[in-house]
Parts: sequence; C-alpha cells; structure tokens
Amino acid sequence: MATISCHLLFLNTPRSHPYSHRPQAKPLSHGRPRFQARIGTKPTIASFIKAQAEAQKEEIVIVGAGIGGLATALSLHRLGLRSLVLEQAESLRTGGTSLTLFKNGWRVLDAIGIGNDLRGQFLEIEGMVVKSEEGRELRSFRFKDEDESQEVRAVERRILLETLANQLPPGAVHFSSKLANIERTENGEIMLELVDGTRLFTKILIGCDGIRSSVAKWMGFSEPRGLRAGYVPVSPTKVYWFICFNRPSPGPKISDSFVLKNQAKELVRNWPSDLMKIIDLTPDDTIIRTPLVDRWLWPAISPAASDGQVVLVGDAWHPMTPNLGQGACCALEDAVVLARKLANAIKSEAESVEGALRSYGTERWPRVFPLTIRANVVGSALQWENPVVCSLRNNLIIPKLVRLGPLLEHTNFECKSL
Repeated sequence: MATISCHLLFLNTPRSHPYSHRPQAKPLSHGRPRFQARIGTKPTIASFIKAQAEAQKEEIVIVGAGIGGLATALSLHRLGLRSLVLEQAESLRTGGTSLTLFKNGWRVLDAIGIGNDLRGQFLEIEGMVVKSEEGRELRSFRFKDEDESQEVRAVERRILLETLANQLPPGAVHFSSKLANIERTENGEIMLELVDGTRLFTKILIGCDGIRSSVAKWMGFSEPRGLRAGYVPVSPTKVYWFICFNRPSPGPKISDSFVLKNQAKELVRNWPSDLMKIIDLTPDDTIIRTPLVDRWLWPAISPAASDGQVVLVGDAWHPMTPNLGQGACCALEDAVVLARKLANAIKSEAESVEGALRSYGTERWPRVFPLTIRANVVGSALQWENPVVCSLRNNLIIPKLVRLGPLLEHTNFECKSL
C-alpha cells in the first residue's frame, strides 16, 4: 500500500470573507409557491393534462451530476431503482479541486462497490504536520496512532466522478439539461422545465445541485454564507494545494488563471519555500478561486430536508466549509441513507415515500448540523487575525491542548453494502 508521511498545513498570523485559491478542479428566481408558472401566463388544468401527455415521465429525477447526485443514483441503482440525473453542463464537471476522504467516505464507497477501484490510484496519508507561516512546526499527528481503522486519501474529483458515472446504466445522466422552472402539479407530481423547453414529470425529485441549489431555493432555503495554506499529496506525481484567506467581500470574479496564480504567490511570498515551489510548478489553467460558504440548519427555523416528495442531498442541503474534510464524505453518507429509505418505501409500500424522505432528514440532521458548526469553528480558529490570540493559538492551544482523536470521532460511520 502506498503511503505518504504528511498532510502539511501552514497557519498565518495577522495580515472577512474566507476564500480559497485551489488547483482547479443562476439560481432560480422562484420562491416556494405550491403551484407556480412563468410570469404572464395562466396555467389551466387542460394545459397541464396536455403537457403531461407530451412530456417525459420519470419515477425519480436527480438534479446535479456531482458527487452527491451520482452517488445517490448509483446507490439507488444498486438497490434496483432507476433514476434520471439531470446535469446542466455539457459533460461531467471533471475540473475542480481534489478532495480528502476519511474512513467514513471510504466505507460508503465500499458499500456501493467502487472503493477498491479508487484506492489503488491514490496515496494513503499517514498523518498531518501543522506549521506556522515561518515554517516552525507546531504539532504533528499520525492518523492511525489515534484510530487504527482510519483511512485518509486525497482523491481527484475527476476520477471519482467518472468512476461513479461509469457504474450507472447507459443514458442515466442527461447533460445540457439546465433547470429553468419547478412546479408542483395538482395531482402531486413535480413538473420540471428545462431551459430548452423540455418538460419532465416525476414523482420524486432529489436536489443534488450544490451550494447554489435551485431546488433548495425553491424549497425556501436561504443562500449559504463564508490566511491558511497547505498541500496534500494525491499521487506520486500530483499534489493538491490550497490557500484560505480573509476578505471583507467576495470582490470581482477573476477568471484569468495567470492573475490568480500571481495572487496566490503574493499571499504566501514570505512563507516556507516548499509551498512557493509547488505553486510555481502548478499549471496556470488548474487554479481557481472560490468562496467558502456554509449553511447552519437551525432547528425549528431552517426548512426541513424534504418537502413532500422533494428532498435535498449534500451541499444543496448542508454546505459546510472544508476544514474537517467532510463535505464530500457527508454527501456520500446522505446518498446511501436516502437510497435505502426510498428503496424500502417503494418496494415494501409499508411506508409512504414522503414518510421515507422525512425519516431521512430526521436521521441525517443530528449528523450534519453539528459537523457544519464544528467545521466553521475550526476554520475560524485557524484564521484568527488578532496577534495576541494567534500567539496563544500557536504556542499553547495547538502544541499543548489539541487532540486529534476527538476531531476524528465524526468519521465513525457504519455502512453495510447495498
């Protein structure tokens, strides 16, 4: 088994909106009406009957072919349920950052039958070293010293998505299928209209369309809200690096990769040279900048994960900052939990679909809400700017008080094969 010695993390001292520079890898305007049509039109029962007769009908439609969407589709497929995945892009979004998967993520991948296909392609990370921006080591950890069953690997998003998609039946994913409108019909079905005018009717709609989810906005969810650097080995020839920094506002979007690379280098110009060398060797066109956001699902305030026969998975429901490496892992967990509950409801008819979706939300909320808060708190602590507080963090909290074991407890997730 290939291993690597460390995941290196640098912490800054003072230099507020967190952003991330990383090697690369419109929400709908509608609110939450129960019966919605385009402005200027007045739907009639006859028009809907005609539209339903002409439109494609599906039992389950998944919006978004990211990690959550494809994992949900594959989990349903393993349980004998067909679904249709709609992706607005022309192909899989195989760009973007690499991501770190802990043992809970690997247990899900094993459960859906692709874990071993991926393991051999990525190095296992043995531990982590935390350093100050001057290069002084503050603390080092070995994952298996804290938990012998722990498994940590950085995975290329492209390979993960392609592996998931390749396990689906032909035609399971429809590309160039951007959602334009969602309506709940009088007979209880969900009507989806795409920008090209295509209409689909489905009994179950699963929103896996990321942090700016159109489905989540339709359900009434609010927009998600968000100098640290490090690098993680991915394979013997590839490294994933990141720089997190504070800004008072998102600022203008920058698509020029040369400019982004220079910005990244400027942020760490006085940091240890090994990080600068990695940035210098990075192809310009693999660098992106993106805001870090999350959504806190306050009980009795935030909408539920499901609304009738519409439900959310992954970042569409609970976006979280990447400080614990749990965004993708939680999306994978969502996928298998939801698939099992849906399959039981559809096959046994002992429980309604709506009841199964509510049960999914009830089970997953106690898991994802605390993780979202913990990720935010950890990120905030790592990006403190007050000199006195940073000194306390670097000289006492991290070297003397922080224990890795409690920080890894959230990776305990049992998942049987589908």
